[in-house]
Amino acid sequence: MLPDLQSVIRLQEIDNRLGDLTREITALPKHIAEIEKKLTAHERKLEADRAALSANQKERKKCEADIQIQEQKISKLKDQMLQAKTNEQYRAFQNEIEFCQKEIRKFEDRILELMAESEPLEKNVKAAESALKAEKAQVEDEKQEARDRTAIDEKASAELNQERAAIAAGVGPPTYQLYERVRKSRKGIGVAEAVDGRCSACQMAVRPQFLQDLKKGDRVMSCESCQRILYYNPPQAFEDLTGEALPAVRE
Repeated sequence: MLPDLQSVIRLQEIDNRLGDLTREITALPKHIAEIEKKLTAHERKLEADRAALSANQKERKKCEADIQIQEQKISKLKDQMLQAKTNEQYRAFQNEIEFCQKEIRKFEDRILELMAESEPLEKNVKAAESALKAEKAQVEDEKQEARDRTAIDEKASAELNQERAAIAAGVGPPTYQLYERVRKSRKGIGVAEAVDGRCSACQMAVRPQFLQDLKKGDRVMSCESCQRILYYNPPQAFEDLTGEALPAVRE
């Protein structure tokens, strides 16, 4: 196989890997942004539950304070009722006491409602606090992992780019320019193998004579359909693949 062909095949391998690394490096910040967005949403939900629980507790305290006020009123009214001089005054005090007692029952009923509402809120807050703590730790772990992965990928990209530059410098300008032009116009693939009489990239059959010339490997040839540089790898013998000879056939 021509050295230029071997070089562009390696360039294609490098470019494929560089593409994978670039996509991964680009995807990592997006992934981190997504998990941070979820974390923020969970934090806001926890804040809302805490606010609801706090409002519940404040209203309960207010109801309890209102009950104390009504009880104090009842105590004063009872003292005043003892000094009533007429039945009308006595009944007036009784009516006021009954009104205060109704208010107390109303506040007590509301306290029971608030207690029932607070139970799931308290459970939600406790569960969310625990889950959020674990989620924050996981997010930090993933962020660190992303930083480590990015550093590894960037180092690998730098090394591959160095290798690519060295290989590209040794390729004949016409072949390299052809490879670059086709690669950029064909979704990053500028080289393809001919397999079973077809271009492995576009799957179009190649002419028999074209295939015979391609097998010689003495010049750079392009697929007549997609224009990608084509190469042919002859089948390898068993000895080449394993380093061992085929077992003898017993007669």
